[in-house]
Amino acid sequence: MGLIDIELFTTLDLVGQAPGGPDEDPVGFPFGGWQAPLLDEATGARIVAAYEGTDALLLGRRTYDIFAAYWPHQEGGQDGGFAELFNRIPKYVASRGTPELPWAGSALLGPDLAAAVREVRDRHEHVKVVGSLNLVQTLLRERLFDRLDLWVHPIVLGVGKKVFEDGAVPTNVTLLQPPTAGPKGTVFLRYGLAEGTPATGDMSAPDRGLGQDG
Repeated sequence: MGLIDIELFTTLDLVGQAPGGPDEDPVGFPFGGWQAPLLDEATGARIVAAYEGTDALLLGRRTYDIFAAYWPHQEGGQDGGFAELFNRIPKYVASRGTPELPWAGSALLGPDLAAAVREVRDRHEHVKVVGSLNLVQTLLRERLFDRLDLWVHPIVLGVGKKVFEDGAVPTNVTLLQPPTAGPKGTVFLRYGLAEGTPATGDMSAPDRGLGQDG
C-alpha cells in the first residue's frame, strides 16, 4: 500500500483558496495569488524536494483544469522540472460529472470516491494531492491520507475556503519532522496520520501543579 500525501499552501488562518493566481478561483474571493509575494528561493527549493518520489497526482476537477491548461506547455521552461514530472505521471481526477480529460495520462475516478482512492493508493507508492480543497475535505473526513504537508504563510485573510471546514472529523496527527521556516516567514509543517481521536484532560488537576499557590 502506498502513501497519500496532501500538499497545501495556507495562510495563518488556514485559508487555502487560490494561492497561485487571481484567476484560480475569482468569484467572491479578492486575494487570489496571495502566495506569490511570499515565495523565496529557499522555500521554492523545499517545495521541489517535497515532491521527490511522487508517482501519481490526485486532483479535484478545478485544480485539474488549471494544471491541464498550464503544465503541458512548460517543459523546457523555468518550471521544467515540475512540468516533466506532472506530464509523465498518472493523474486521477475526482469529479461529480463526466468531464473531458485532455491531459495525457489522466483518468476519472469512479463514483465511490473512497473506494477509488484506496485503489489508487494500492497502485502507487507516493500519491500527491495538490490544492483541491473540496477533495481534501472528503479525504480528511474519510481519514484517507497518510501525510499532511502544510506550508503556512505569515498572512491573515479572514475570508476564503479553509483547509479544515465544518464537519471535519476529530483526528490525531503526529509531527514527522522539525518545522522549517523560510526567510519570508513561511513555515513548513509535515504531519502524519496517527491512531485514535483527540483526548481531553483537566489542566487544573492537582498533579499538574496549575492553579495552585506557589
